[in-house]
Amino acid sequence: MNLIQIKNRKTALVQKVIYAVLFSMLVIFTPSCKKDTADKSHLSVRMTDAPASYNAVLIDIQGVEVTGNGGTTVLLNTNAGIYNLLDFTNGMDTLLATGDLDAGSVSQIRLILGANNSVVINNVSYPLSTPSALQSGLKLQVHQTFEAGVSYSILLDFDATQSIVTKGNGEYQLKPVIRTIDAAFTGSIRGSITPVGTFAVVTATSGTISYSTVTNPFGQFLIAGLAAGTYNITVTPILPLLPVIITGATVTTGVSTNIGIITF
Repeated sequence: MNLIQIKNRKTALVQKVIYAVLFSMLVIFTPSCKKDTADKSHLSVRMTDAPASYNAVLIDIQGVEVTGNGGTTVLLNTNAGIYNLLDFTNGMDTLLATGDLDAGSVSQIRLILGANNSVVINNVSYPLSTPSALQSGLKLQVHQTFEAGVSYSILLDFDATQSIVTKGNGEYQLKPVIRTIDAAFTGSIRGSITPVGTFAVVTATSGTISYSTVTNPFGQFLIAGLAAGTYNITVTPILPLLPVIITGATVTTGVSTNIGIITF
């Protein structure tokens, strides 16, 4: 192999290394093209109970399903299991399920129950049968409108005393009486930048608390889960573009605050 061939092979090797480095940088710094979640609402479903004169009321919860826009159903990530309702009285509650769903109207929540329901009376356990109408799940009417970028919490307030029916043959039946309490407990800040395609880091700061996100391929951004208050927004693009600071952005519980288009 002559000197020219050796030199050409070294040049080719250097080019391959450069291409590999550039490709890895592209992978790291190119925003993900997966579906944007800015049009989603986040929902948490929790459960509480009013005190009752039983030793225990054990409810077998297998799933939580939400019916939203156009009848579309979403099965939430459910902490399935058998719950003693009397563990969650006097202001105590527990997280049953969480999930993201399309923003818009929500008509109902369906509580999917298993077969292992029971009540303990005077330290004796009795099975709780369920009416045939409950075999497909307990449907709770909600009729609320969820806004994109907002986290919501719905509290299922079980009334254990009214939910247990004594039958004439000495058996017990479960006919759940549940009140739904919903509350949006955070807000969010949204907006966009131009020119589209510019990558930027967006930071919301309130006192010593700071939350950050990045723009998506369409220049949009959303910082969700913000407590109500006033925030300063810093949008930091890649050099040579300079940061833009917006002061006094107000976040209201249950509202997604749009700060508009930021131009570099």
